[in-house]
Amino acid sequence: MSPRIVVVGAGMAAHRLVDGLVTRAEERLSITVLGDEPHGPYDRVGLTRFVDGESAEDLALPTTIFADPRVDLHTGDPVTEIDRRSRTVATASGEVHGYDRLVLATGSRASRPAIPGADAPGCFVYRTLEDVEGLREHVRVCAEGTGERPVRGVVIGGGLLGLEAAGALQGMGAEVTVVQSGDRLMSAQLDLPAGGILGRLIAQRDIRVLTSARSAEISTGAGADASVTGVRLADGTSLPADVVVFAVGVRPRDEIARAAGLTCHDRGGVVIDSGCATSDPAVLAIGEAASFEGSCVGLVAPGYAMAEVAADRLLGGDSAFPGFDASTKLKLAGVDVASFGDAFAETPGALDVVFTDPVAGVHKKLVLSDDAQTLLGGILVGDASAYGSLRPLVGGPLGADPAAYLLSAGGTAAPTAELPDEAVVCSCSSITAGTIRHAVREEGCTDVADVKACTKAGTTCGSCVVAIKGLVGAELRAMGRSVSTGLCEHFEMSRRQLFDAVRVTGLTTFSAIIERFGTGRGCDTCKPVIASILAVLVRSHVLEGENASLQDTNDHLMANLQKDGTYSVVPRMPGGEVTPEGLIVVGEVARDFGLYTKITGGQRIDMFGARMEELPLIWQRLVDAGFESGHAYGKSLRTAKSCVGSAWCRYGVLDSTAMAVRLELRYRGLRAPHKLKLGVSGCARECAEARAKDAGIIATAQGWNLYVGGNGGAAPRHAQLLAEGLDDDALVRTIDRFFMYYIRTADKLQRTAPWLEALEGGIDGLRAVVLDDSLGICADLDAAMDAHVEDYEDEWSATLADPAKLARFRSFVNAPTTADPDLAYVPERGQRRPARPEERVEGNVLIAGTTLEVRR
Repeated sequence: MSPRIVVVGAGMAAHRLVDGLVTRAEERLSITVLGDEPHGPYDRVGLTRFVDGESAEDLALPTTIFADPRVDLHTGDPVTEIDRRSRTVATASGEVHGYDRLVLATGSRASRPAIPGADAPGCFVYRTLEDVEGLREHVRVCAEGTGERPVRGVVIGGGLLGLEAAGALQGMGAEVTVVQSGDRLMSAQLDLPAGGILGRLIAQRDIRVLTSARSAEISTGAGADASVTGVRLADGTSLPADVVVFAVGVRPRDEIARAAGLTCHDRGGVVIDSGCATSDPAVLAIGEAASFEGSCVGLVAPGYAMAEVAADRLLGGDSAFPGFDASTKLKLAGVDVASFGDAFAETPGALDVVFTDPVAGVHKKLVLSDDAQTLLGGILVGDASAYGSLRPLVGGPLGADPAAYLLSAGGTAAPTAELPDEAVVCSCSSITAGTIRHAVREEGCTDVADVKACTKAGTTCGSCVVAIKGLVGAELRAMGRSVSTGLCEHFEMSRRQLFDAVRVTGLTTFSAIIERFGTGRGCDTCKPVIASILAVLVRSHVLEGENASLQDTNDHLMANLQKDGTYSVVPRMPGGEVTPEGLIVVGEVARDFGLYTKITGGQRIDMFGARMEELPLIWQRLVDAGFESGHAYGKSLRTAKSCVGSAWCRYGVLDSTAMAVRLELRYRGLRAPHKLKLGVSGCARECAEARAKDAGIIATAQGWNLYVGGNGGAAPRHAQLLAEGLDDDALVRTIDRFFMYYIRTADKLQRTAPWLEALEGGIDGLRAVVLDDSLGICADLDAAMDAHVEDYEDEWSATLADPAKLARFRSFVNAPTTADPDLAYVPERGQRRPARPEERVEGNVLIAGTTLEVRR
């Protein structure tokens, strides 16, 4: 007979167990999976995506294993009893299932504090799809009853789950306060300095944080079924609340194991050994329900590791659970947080290397052995981009000066030491570098998608995908094979190939493009790239139709998101020219909205501190005064910097200001793989710093000299001379061709400097294409740029004329304005935000002081 395996629970750990069994087992098995939720296994880590609009099906884990004839899945039928003598389990529906081996994967349940009112209507936990659905419906009903006042939410618990719940509540349109009993957020993962930085970052995103605060009672209205009205803290403080979410931890669901007489720990959890066996050899336990060496951990990675061990043991192996890895990574509203290894430096003799920048909201700490050679752990707050490369190095040599990791901008310049085979790259699935290399060499994997399918690495949280891609590329190169240039796992084409494919086929939407040339639903890599391609080829508004959803935060709101959660406003000032009347309008706008102003290196004025719903008000006044969007938010032309040239300077050879104005007006709104900057100097003294720009123009007695491929940033490059002695029209046409050729052939997020370095033939090859027409495409490049110029439309002017687009600019779905006369603003650089004019709401448009006309 086939061995009968019954799995109690249908969560993520159970799914991984069954996957491991059906993948490895050569013999006939009979696997019965019993789940109490109405859904099959789903990504519980992705609950916030469910809040953002994804369906239960979107979160569902791969269902192919349940199509296997050896597997029988039952949902919505919880197990009520285990009879170890007869080796059977009974369910609520009355069914009885016999087993030879039983695996308990019952998970855990969210805890509620033992305080009065904790079970009142309006109190929720954040654990299951049903929890989120109930929470979302309650907030919706509350919003209908509160009028213009936002729904007030309180989250009890400032750990990982509490912050995710706070972000979810805010996404539903609620004002959120997080109450944390400890002295810092995420106290289980972060030390005091890191927790302090995180607290400030969260607070800057309009989530109120109270630390060292303990809830004492949930207040409700009159009547037995009255909903929550507030939270009273132990110090007597009262917080008004329409909804309360408890995120104070989880408790293992071990009640049926206890009733069956299995040994359970006093603090909860079914006691297991390193082989995941319980006190009954026929019964195993995995995931959050299992207690190993006195601990239960509510993280995905240990649950997956236990599932792999249990699958191996059930099939006759001798794998052992190595213990818990508490590494975590959080991304909430743009805040990166990661903690890994011995983050608190508890190893004897451990050394801390710390970099803290409170102004930028960054705190990084690496914990090293006493000889400063071995990486033991670390904490990253505000910039966790190095997590993917650092996490696999824990327990091994760091391979470089720690400062190189801590000080690298965005993690891009951090050293890349070769990982030993035993280094764990994917902590969620415990996949090592050696396993990934074996998948490439022996299993024929050639890209990240292949490795994911073969090893399960990178299929859960995704933080290791960059490291996986690097390992795959290095291994392929070592084998003498070409490395995939695919855009991402959803497109095998490179950006250049995809650009040509879209241009030839004439497709105009992301859904049509991915259906024709890709797979899946897309990701954060391919969506912005295709948005950029469509902006060049279709030339429609960035917020038009389906393609609006492809934009990142900055393009979505046509403003740069700042670290405090507000936005910047940057009107275009071509060539740095602005009339006195224009300056007066800019000054009045900054004064009336309390904005911080700065004259930038690109010869324009940036205004900082605008709230989302204020952006249309500000831009209406600027557009009425003749200003246009400066596109400081886009991967597009920023500015054309210039000196005053021959118009004013006694050394000027040509009119650099007039040329800068002409070029900026020609290329405004031009979308590209990365931002573009121009510089025009009126003589060889180079006051406009033209050779540091993507296209730099320097006046000479013989005409304009054109330099290309200059970039600032982490790796500055000087531009290279492309052509010299050009007249005005020849200069413009050459820049046209250079920009359009770059836009069509560059890789994703590739600036002009590395693009030129990688271009076949380098500067000589570029010269042959754009000057000598070696590829016969110059007429096509000219026509493409002419079409851009002809179809240009100021994005903010178009937005102000479209009520549907204006509706996006609301901080809360039930409150178009967040203005509050009781708010106190902290002075910044001596500038204080003044009192606002009386504000009111008419339709979807906020009116401040005077009427804002919605033009149709």
